[in-house]
Amino acid sequence: MSAKTIAIAADHGGVELKTTIVDQLAKQGFDVIDLGTDGSSSVDYPDFAYAVCKTIIEGKAQSGILVCGSGIGMSIAANRYPEIRAALVHDRLSTELSRQHNNANVLCLGARLLGVATAQDCVETFVSTKFEGGRHQGRIDKLSAPE
Repeated sequence: MSAKTIAIAADHGGVELKTTIVDQLAKQGFDVIDLGTDGSSSVDYPDFAYAVCKTIIEGKAQSGILVCGSGIGMSIAANRYPEIRAALVHDRLSTELSRQHNNANVLCLGARLLGVATAQDCVETFVSTKFEGGRHQGRIDKLSAPE
């Protein structure tokens, strides 16, 4: 992915992993828009998913990363928006395929399910893997097609 600006957010279950990922991306030269949360107090994950999706839809970031305890809630919330293709991933291969075949523009991670090293590997794969296009583009087009 050639994106240089990445929006990131987490709920209380993913805040520690989010902080690690922000540091990782900054060291790689990405501009990171950190949309919170920044503490362990309970918050509602849909609010943070919306913030990242809105930032992408408005063109302020090319892609996003969402982190919650399982990654499931964030992926459900993000995929409500037609412009968003959020992928809940668990390893390098699922991340790679989400970019190559699905042109995922939001990476969702479960902080309670992944170790830090695996999560960082997923982030590295997400930002370095390109969409293959071709036969996959027609399928992507159907995701946002009117009924």
